[in-house]
Amino acid sequence: EEISAILTVAKPTDEVFVRLESGGGMVHGYGLASSQLDRIRQHNIPLTASVDKVAASGGYMMACVANKIVSAPFAIIGSIGVIAQVPNFNRLLKKNDVDFEQFTAGEFKRTVTMFGENTDKGREKFVEELEDTHVLFKNFVSERRPSLDIVKVATGEHWFGTTALELGLVDSIQTSDDYLQGKSKSHKVVAIKYEVKKGLSLIHISE
Repeated sequence: EEISAILTVAKPTDEVFVRLESGGGMVHGYGLASSQLDRIRQHNIPLTASVDKVAASGGYMMACVANKIVSAPFAIIGSIGVIAQVPNFNRLLKKNDVDFEQFTAGEFKRTVTMFGENTDKGREKFVEELEDTHVLFKNFVSERRPSLDIVKVATGEHWFGTTALELGLVDSIQTSDDYLQGKSKSHKVVAIKYEVKKGLSLIHISE
């Protein structure tokens, strides 16, 4: 909603500034968030992302869309990798004589499970899917920051802002407050925030 609102009025002579703070999460959610930010780039409106604390994994996926990334010195940047953790309670169930049954159609409808007995074939397929996702992530970052040595930075590691600058993950070291304060001397700074109005609740009391 905020980006749609910006696109109705912003021009290529304007600049969109986004404060980012995220350690990442589900791929599809951050993929959508990155695509939303990409709408600004597609309209040829300069986009700056500022990271005061953390932009890792999916957070960096969003940040790398920007024309320019500004980072605080000790902000956590990077973590271009993919992780999945699945606990397995199969041995515990067996120990307590509890059966677990799962029914699927399609060989790889379920590769690993929390309660069933996982197979080597299922594990291999699961890792293969993680690797495919990592390739997509690396390609996404490379397309938006082509000067990066993607092999060097796409190891899943993260770095503080100053090192991230040396690696080319960010473009300058500065807090968001300093950046905006500097811009306010030559530009009009407008904040945009989308809020959902809460309706009045009707409370009915009966005896």
